Amino acid sequence: MSLTLSPDSVLEVLRPVQDPELQKSLVDLNMIRNVAIQDGEVSFTLVLTTPACPLREFIVEDCEKAVKTLPGVTTVKVDVTAETPQQKALPDRTGIDGVKNIVAVSSGKGGVGKSTVAVNLAVSLAQAGAKVGLIDADIYGPNAPMMMGLSDANVMVRQGPQGEVLEPAFNHGVKMVSMGFLIDRDQPVIWRGPMLNGVIRQFLYQVQWGELDYLIVDMPPGTGDAQLTLAQAVPMAGAVIVSTPQDVAIADARRGLRMFQQLNVPVLGVVENMSYFIPPDAPEKRYDIFGSGGGEKIATDLGVPLLGCVPLETTVREGGDQGVPIVVQFPGSASAQALKAISQQLAARISVAALTS
Repeated sequence: MSLTLSPDSVLEVLRPVQDPELQKSLVDLNMIRNVAIQDGEVSFTLVLTTPACPLREFIVEDCEKAVKTLPGVTTVKVDVTAETPQQKALPDRTGIDGVKNIVAVSSGKGGVGKSTVAVNLAVSLAQAGAKVGLIDADIYGPNAPMMMGLSDANVMVRQGPQGEVLEPAFNHGVKMVSMGFLIDRDQPVIWRGPMLNGVIRQFLYQVQWGELDYLIVDMPPGTGDAQLTLAQAVPMAGAVIVSTPQDVAIADARRGLRMFQQLNVPVLGVVENMSYFIPPDAPEKRYDIFGSGGGEKIATDLGVPLLGCVPLETTVREGGDQGVPIVVQFPGSASAQALKAISQQLAARISVAALTS
């Protein structure tokens, strides 16, 4: 029996359309709202689970096709918005008010571009429309302020109801705190573990973060106090492991990945950075400076996703030095496109985990 054009019939033809990640009906997930009909124009709101949804265009297209099967439909107008789900609370962890998802970006060893990946993922998520914060938890080497163009930022400390509260710096759509804001540029941080643990907790709980969809934490390399403090303090959406394809880096990345698994922190995936070099004078060429296939191998061996591979380009280094991340300065570059795709995959996995766990 054919359906007449009404809000109920619109929902009925949309019911078979599924969220590709969740494998469930958009209607049953309450992702179709505000259905209205006027002179053959059908309009409704599609509420995605993340502003950075990688399949946004496909979902909209499927919705339009379904609605156009109804008699009398002349046009379909889809208003796309997003409501990022929040990770489940844990009884032995203390969440941060207003912060939905906390993600650690970590590496087994230094020098693999972990901070570059963390900064560009944060900015990519913000570009997609998400509310994003960034903690530079690499206390001994706080380089994120330089990469974010915030080397000269002045952060304010004010008195709040529960004590002192730090106002985060802001640039490229991202709120950020770092040890680099609190010490002189050339001052070394010579601290033992308990002091490091204390400042990380301050960055978590004594910063005016406001409402955030994602709080990215740029971890120091290795498997030390910082990782343990974060994992034991807050409920985490998960961790991202960054490595180059090089065997030495992969060996350390495996240890870092296993550490998070032992701490019951979900590993959202692996990012292979510096996968190959693209020379600026010959962009059609690729050179495997650090080998190849390492990220795929660790992902396969340990049963986690490979979120993506980021090539090495001169502009990535230049953007970091100049305080303009490559996803802002050269969004059409191969590296920026790879980082954007990784941010979308990351956001999708976070949403799926929040809605299915």
